[in-house]
Amino acid sequence: MAVLDVARPAFMAEEDLNIFESAVGRFFDEHAPPETLARWRDAGIVDRDLWTKAGEAGLLGLSLPEEFGGAGGDYRHEVILMEQLVAKDCTGFGISLHNAIVAPYIAHYGTQAQKQRWLPGLCNGTYVGAIAMTEPAAGSDLQGIKTTAKRDGDHFVVNGQKTFITNGGTANLICLVAKTDASQGARGVSLIFVETAATPGFERGRKLSKMGLDAQDTSELFFNDARVPVDNLLGGDEGQGFFQLMNQLPQERLNIAVQGLAAIERALELTIDYVKQRAAFGKKLIDFQNTQFKLAECKTKATVARVFVNWAIGEHLEGKLDAAKASMAKYWVSDLENEIVDECLQLFGGYGFMDEYPISRLYRDSRVQRIYGGANEIMKVLIARTL
Repeated sequence: MAVLDVARPAFMAEEDLNIFESAVGRFFDEHAPPETLARWRDAGIVDRDLWTKAGEAGLLGLSLPEEFGGAGGDYRHEVILMEQLVAKDCTGFGISLHNAIVAPYIAHYGTQAQKQRWLPGLCNGTYVGAIAMTEPAAGSDLQGIKTTAKRDGDHFVVNGQKTFITNGGTANLICLVAKTDASQGARGVSLIFVETAATPGFERGRKLSKMGLDAQDTSELFFNDARVPVDNLLGGDEGQGFFQLMNQLPQERLNIAVQGLAAIERALELTIDYVKQRAAFGKKLIDFQNTQFKLAECKTKATVARVFVNWAIGEHLEGKLDAAKASMAKYWVSDLENEIVDECLQLFGGYGFMDEYPISRLYRDSRVQRIYGGANEIMKVLIARTL
């Protein structure tokens, strides 16, 4: 029985989705067993061939059209994949960013030639995608980016630095956020796709050591007079980048809510199992009223979150999830995720502090959810604009 007593909404309960969920679970059982996950965490990066295997298994480009090599699915398939990444302890694999953030930019805004050029490679694993927004002095404030792309004949000359880039150590197709006209503010921002192997002046910096997501190759990127063909400008028109970003950020923020809820459910599942086995002072932890009350509170809040997220997914599938509601889902669920995972870790006692226990990794991995995709304080600003 699921840890939360909430029936799946009808749009998630179709038989083909159940079959897909089982297939995704088997994929991670086969290709990401515990000993392999531990090796990836030690190395700070997953094996490159996991991307190829994921492509062969049809897990890349889940919601892309079949004509471009995709699976022809929709956001429901992305949700299942994100949930399974958490359930199988494979959160270091940046596939959800590749699938549900990078690829949609091309699918929604790319020219036909760009779609034909890049989408098949994103679907078969030839390309690994990343998006380069954040800079050392610009995070949630995207208008504050300093990276420039200046036209020089049939190329852009790119200069700047990006940091905290998910998949940054592996990605070979990077959606770069740059200013093509620094005098125009938001209207001077463009998205340019960088094929790293064909870009002189592109360099990878450090693979960053961080608090959680140990197997995720979060990196710095440098552009030193990097030359990128003008044909790589997304959609072919300069100055559209900020609007493209704003239109796609609601899905990114919903992704974070989906992942956060999956972490909540896994934390509760692990903790309920633990307190039913662990004894103290002559009885099981579950028999103490404090344990019961703490977990009752967590389950109640998690149930509210599940209903909210299910509703938000339904809204998004119908094209009705706006920026404010996506911001609500992102900030509220990620705040709750940190609260509940912390309560669960406390019930593990000293074992919760040990890395060999998944609850320890859930605690560390959860913290960044309140920061990336737009800090939660920014989410509240966006919501406040609707008052």
